[in-house]
Amino acid sequence: MTGPLVVLIGPPGAGKSSVGQLLAERLGVGFRDTDADIVATAGKPIADIFVDEGEPHFRGLEAAAVRAAVAGHTGVLALGGGAVMREETEALLTGLPVVFLDVALADAVKRVGLDAPRPLLIGNPRARWRELMEQRRPVYTRVARAVVSTADSTPDQVADAVMDALELSKA
Repeated sequence: MTGPLVVLIGPPGAGKSSVGQLLAERLGVGFRDTDADIVATAGKPIADIFVDEGEPHFRGLEAAAVRAAVAGHTGVLALGGGAVMREETEALLTGLPVVFLDVALADAVKRVGLDAPRPLLIGNPRARWRELMEQRRPVYTRVARAVVSTADSTPDQVADAVMDALELSKA
């Protein structure tokens, strides 16, 4: 198989980065986060990209980061929350071991807080988060090979659940 061993998708606060790092350690592979790739390429935080160049520019950077990561990374890959909303990204993920980390709003708030610099949550963060999830959940579930709930679970427990769902064994 070519491409990532595991691709994690889900909204902010789902634990994609923390769970992804644990999975990579357990599987003896590298970890890559497309949001970190975008920050490195742009030389500034994602919130600043949204303010300075706008969301369409950010989404273009995101699509390029996802293409590069899917083509060139064979470990655990975490995608930004909105990356799956592009048809080209959905097509790239077809056939890959994609896991949707499903998180409830209350848990997301506890994990990241909704006062963090998240451009798409400006205004009423809770209401915007719900709206985004209404738009994204159908796509998350469509592209995922497995859905893992993060409710009442530690990152270690979620990593175990992902490994079980994909029938992966430790390195």
